[in-house]
Amino acid sequence: MSFVLRILINALALWLTTLIVTGVKVVPYPPAETLETVLTYLLVALVFGIVNGIIGNFIRIVAFPLYILTLGLISLIVNGLLLLLVAWISSLTGFGLVVDGFWWGVLGALVLGLISWLIGVLLRPLTKKNR
Repeated sequence: MSFVLRILINALALWLTTLIVTGVKVVPYPPAETLETVLTYLLVALVFGIVNGIIGNFIRIVAFPLYILTLGLISLIVNGLLLLLVAWISSLTGFGLVVDGFWWGVLGALVLGLISWLIGVLLRPLTKKNR
């Protein structure tokens, strides 16, 4: 249940990020109606979760000395690069996440992280009752 909830939170956070950050957008697969748009956001959130869970954790372990040296500021760059990687993976299908550049990716990753954290904090009482 937690995995599905995490995907839904990431999809909602990604949707809100595309509304706030103009350099990050999601192109739904045709015919781009409501169902296709929602499924595209869920698919991109799934890809983002997989990339962040596997590649992101590997990078964080390998680059641990850089995290200490930069007092954690390198995480902004790493998260921006991970968002660009998700955009590249989803571009192979012809639809999905589109990031206009590196700095848009960094800003998008920052906003995405803040929004998903905020949604997670708001939903935490609901998830603790189910455990």
